[in-house]
Amino acid sequence: MTSNTGGNNESDSLNADELSWIQLREEIGSESLKNEETFKEKFARKFYENPFVPIGCAVTASALMYGLWSFRHGRPQMSQKMMRLRIAAQGFTVVGLMIGVGISAAK
Repeated sequence: MTSNTGGNNESDSLNADELSWIQLREEIGSESLKNEETFKEKFARKFYENPFVPIGCAVTASALMYGLWSFRHGRPQMSQKMMRLRIAAQGFTVVGLMIGVGISAAK
């Protein structure tokens, strides 16, 4: 019987290298999880940085929903006004987004 001690050393070193990589990944992963924001925290931070975009989105969605409701209930004039308001709100949102990007780029 021949013993293959050279192979065991190579296998031991491979296992040690592999284990060190696994440990490193776990350490890096745990660090990134500590710094991760919740949805509410991220929304609050983004809203504080550029409040025009979420406000514009809310106005756009509200005008669309009320305009569709008015159209369904036979009020074409109100529906037309709401669709025009929706277009204006979309423009406001896009301008707010561009201003926010410009301010972020300037920092």
